[in-house]
Amino acid sequence: MKIGVFEIKGWERDYLERALAGQEAEFFETEAGEENLAENKDYEAISVFVGSLLTKEILDKFSNLKMIATRSTGFDHIDLNYCKERGIQVANVPTYGENTVAEHVFALLLTLSHRIYEAYDRLREKGVYSYEGLEGFDLKGKTIGVVGTGNIGKHTIKIAKGFEMKVIAYNKNPKLELASELGFEYKNSLDELLAESDVVSLHVPYAPETHHLINKDNILKMKKGAILINTARGGVVETDALVKALRSGHLGGAGLDVFEEEGAIKDEMGYLLKGEEKTDLKVLLENHILIDMNNVIVTPHSAFNTREAKERILNTTAKNIKTFFDLGKTENLVF
Repeated sequence: MKIGVFEIKGWERDYLERALAGQEAEFFETEAGEENLAENKDYEAISVFVGSLLTKEILDKFSNLKMIATRSTGFDHIDLNYCKERGIQVANVPTYGENTVAEHVFALLLTLSHRIYEAYDRLREKGVYSYEGLEGFDLKGKTIGVVGTGNIGKHTIKIAKGFEMKVIAYNKNPKLELASELGFEYKNSLDELLAESDVVSLHVPYAPETHHLINKDNILKMKKGAILINTARGGVVETDALVKALRSGHLGGAGLDVFEEEGAIKDEMGYLLKGEEKTDLKVLLENHILIDMNNVIVTPHSAFNTREAKERILNTTAKNIKTFFDLGKTENLVF
């Protein structure tokens, strides 16, 4: 079996190489893209991360491909419809970062609620040792609305309860036993949750039905001064609506680990030189506006990025690949 592993280096490469011992595996630091596939066409399996956009055109480069193991929970970077046409099975890593990402939610939230970045910047860059003008707010007693109560949402709720926050949630299919176990309340609609929450945290996958789940039609239904946290996917929030709600003062702040057009942010000059027609330049500009706002905390899609979480990713990925070829079945099958 020949395997191509993309977007991997350092200790992660060494770790996965040991986990796949006995297999014919090749490793690449680069993404699986047009520029680097000239010699890599005969893999039976490939493993990628979210930076590899596996479009029909890219997938056609792999004439012998039978299986894709993405080292992520999300799979919106893969053309699943074309994989179905080709009979290519796709496996993901569904539960590697449930506590990890939930912890990052509160890293973002506490940075906003206690004005930590502003205080640090004032002291280090300006040499001003003063708390004047840096008044924050307690989490205790505030209402957090958790949108999506899967693995990450569940851990977010657990942590929120530890801060003595009131928790409400919205899920397409409410898990009433979970609500009873953890002591939170499901709301009947997203609008109802938005109206009652001091903090809204998003934990839904990106799909056509969640595209711009938070948008110009509902963002102003959030409480004035509320905080929005997005560690899910950039496309779940309409960037233009978010910028306007923050600039008007309707929202008190935002903690963002993801952006729309975040692929372009990583390599703006490359995208411009290649003339990427699908890149929304307005959104790209608005992302820079968000980054420069004092009441917005941004991290570069790094909520998952702990040693423990990455080891769980690699272990599950190796198991997904070996199970497919050793036993003829796919664990963690996406479809």
